Amino acid sequence: MTAGFTYVGLPYRIRFGRDLLPEVDAEVARLGRSRVLLLTSADLAGPGDRVEDLLGPRCVARFDGAALHTPVGVTEEALGLLQASDADCVVAVGGGSTTGLAKALAARTGVDQVILPTTYAGSEVTPVLGETADGKKTTRSSPSILPETVLYDVELSRGLPVPIAVTSAVNALAHAVEALYSAQANPIVDGWALDAVSAIGAGLEHLAADPFGLDVRADLLRGAWLAGMCLASVGMGLHHKLCHVLGGSFGLPHASTHTVVLPHVMRYNAPAAPEVLARIAGAMGVPDAPSGVDDLVRRADGPTSLRELGLPFDALGEAADQATASPYPNPRTLTREGVLELLTRAWHGVRP
Repeated sequence: MTAGFTYVGLPYRIRFGRDLLPEVDAEVARLGRSRVLLLTSADLAGPGDRVEDLLGPRCVARFDGAALHTPVGVTEEALGLLQASDADCVVAVGGGSTTGLAKALAARTGVDQVILPTTYAGSEVTPVLGETADGKKTTRSSPSILPETVLYDVELSRGLPVPIAVTSAVNALAHAVEALYSAQANPIVDGWALDAVSAIGAGLEHLAADPFGLDVRADLLRGAWLAGMCLASVGMGLHHKLCHVLGGSFGLPHASTHTVVLPHVMRYNAPAAPEVLARIAGAMGVPDAPSGVDDLVRRADGPTSLRELGLPFDALGEAADQATASPYPNPRTLTREGVLELLTRAWHGVRP
């Protein structure tokens, strides 16, 4: 007999393929919008210029200041430009930072969003917004935060430098991993998660040999999309809590932090979720999931310690305190001592 479960689908339009960028203007028109605020970041001036040209007169303003962890001050600056230009739509070109800015504007104004991801963040398909203010990162969820359209053009992410591709992909992998042992896990999301684990694992395995290969980048992008759908559909656990603490309170880079922390959290949770970890190992084609993820990262020359990300050793206690200050679902019971040990191993870069 099949166990009961609840699944709620989310309303957005997804386009996935190659050479989709020229269709961005038509996607805005399909929404019935005519005045676009283009959002990007300083390092994506080239793709931003191309999208601005494709939008033509429909682009009435541009903001290139998207920043990591979606600082409220940056959002307020972009909000002023949105209002001054009377824009009725935002088009975001970039990774999680740019997507986060678009979602923050939508949360405040209800403005429509068209997202063109250049990384594997996955947040473009979630109704979740994380924002940073006064050294703290907080999250909220609302249907108004969800983008209307996402254009996954493999060519846009194909040029992502390999070091960033590695950390961005492992960030996506974390969404799938935690979905599989989520308190809200269900067969539909499990299917997405295992497909995402398989695709991201394959992409990372072949990234070094074929760093800009279309098939490799398509695997990573498809896996990231599916992992983002997991993040949108079920709750996350210890891994995401730790990364929010380390990013929001200590300023560590988002994707790199996920990359370092994930195998250690998997090892921490393994005794309480052995079947899940076995399914992940099977999808990756490795005997052990935590060490298998760590091996992938090492072979791809990704970061493996919190120390190399710049976290002071004496910050570990405060991070453990914040991560265990309030209860939340996780397969294994959370204790300050256990989380501190996990963080200490991650700081040293010990193989899990």
